[in-house]
Amino acid sequence: MSDAARAKQLFLEALEKSADERAAYLDRACGGDDALRARVDGLLAAEERAGDVLGETARLPGFAAAAPGVVLGPGDRVGPYVLEEPLGEGGFGVVFRARQEEPVRRRVALKVLKPGMDSRAVLARFELERQALALMEHPGIASVHDAGVTEAGRPYVVMELVDGRPLTTYAEEERLGLDARLALFVDVCRAVQHAHQRGILHRDLKPSNVLVTEVDGRPLPKVIDFGIAKATRGDLAGSLATGDGLLLGTPASMAPEQADGAADVDTRADVWSLGVMLYELL
Repeated sequence: MSDAARAKQLFLEALEKSADERAAYLDRACGGDDALRARVDGLLAAEERAGDVLGETARLPGFAAAAPGVVLGPGDRVGPYVLEEPLGEGGFGVVFRARQEEPVRRRVALKVLKPGMDSRAVLARFELERQALALMEHPGIASVHDAGVTEAGRPYVVMELVDGRPLTTYAEEERLGLDARLALFVDVCRAVQHAHQRGILHRDLKPSNVLVTEVDGRPLPKVIDFGIAKATRGDLAGSLATGDGLLLGTPASMAPEQADGAADVDTRADVWSLGVMLYELL
């Protein structure tokens, strides 16, 4: 792995850490390589500057300052939802399986912003995800049910709970043949095309973000996690700024221009990622 690629990888991993954990993590990960550490620190500084441009201390309308010490867990209540268990965690939010008790009873996936991640830049990304999900209506894309703000001031979004397996895992465990794998992939392409028609780029397409469930005995892939989506037109296009040179997404699935931090990434980046996904699926 080149020095630049290693620096980008460590940068992404460092973003997952809290400010208190980050320095110690980089001390261990860089192992005394001052040049590598300088590269990573430069990327982190650029991320902070991007937040400053967007107004680091400003808050989005309707969002109170989050209480950084409040950590949610199983049994906690968020509005009419009771958290049951964590399903996953990204750089900015945590996804829980939750139980809705009113006005209807059902299981949902609830994504809430992490404590302390309430800068203007992060809130803008989270709000874009909520709005992007609301724009799309396709059987191959997890739908949004609700959105709100916790008592501690942290925004959350409530989505359809997709009780499925990652695309490649499903194909392997079900021992699917070539035709069946291609049929699944065509369904994924149709879902991504729907997002593109709504002016939404996913930017993190990979097998783990496509969960396959079964409806009436037929496999149905659903695209999830629009957490780093980009809007290309409409009212959302100007709501999220991605700083030039910032790396967002999964390096192994990225188009070259996205890995280089280009600001003008378009639908072709998602098509590249679909190609990587097809390679893994086959």
